[in-house]
Amino acid sequence: MRATLFALGLAALAWGGWLAVDFATTSWRDTWQSLAIFISAPLLHDAVIAPVVGGTALLLTRVLPPAWHTPTKTAAAATGVLALLAIPLLWHPFGTPTNPGLHDRDYGTGLLIALATIWLIAALTALITTKRRQTP
Repeated sequence: MRATLFALGLAALAWGGWLAVDFATTSWRDTWQSLAIFISAPLLHDAVIAPVVGGTALLLTRVLPPAWHTPTKTAAAATGVLALLAIPLLWHPFGTPTNPGLHDRDYGTGLLIALATIWLIAALTALITTKRRQTP
């Protein structure tokens, strides 16, 4: 079973690599766009997003009670991921040819709604956990 999953993973990796090379070699514009995606996104994550999320989680862990640790760390990680995914559309709204129904929304408001939902769920989870620990 492991060998089968390993082989399927390698096949998916090879297919993704093939598609990335095919996209990057189509035109100069696509080559630069590919470099921006495959180089700047990991650098942005490692240099900015991961330290901010880690520092926020560490700070919240020191300040909040134990029942709040896991929900706030999870919400902080999800916030970092959503922010990283939203940056291209917030920064340069139509980096790709427009697709009716796909690009006709307010991405800033959508991001704020998603983040509010995540943090609300984290707070409710922490409150429920705190309540359960207090009841005998």
